[in-house]
Amino acid sequence: MSFNLREAILANVTGHNEEQVEATIEDAVKSGEEKMLPGLGVLFEVYWNTTDEQGRDEVISQIAEGLQK
Repeated sequence: MSFNLREAILANVTGHNEEQVEATIEDAVKSGEEKMLPGLGVLFEVYWNTTDEQGRDEVISQIAEGLQK
């Protein structure tokens, strides 16, 4: 039996509105639990696949800046 984590995560959040997505992200970040990292990764993948080059450049800059602190 094969379990696709990406598909399970997407199925769990598909149809969520902005408030629900924000709550999911906030909960994952605040919990600090490593088991939440794959979900954040899938959400980031959705962002990455649906944004333009400018959006990607902005998030890369923000992440790089955050890593310098």
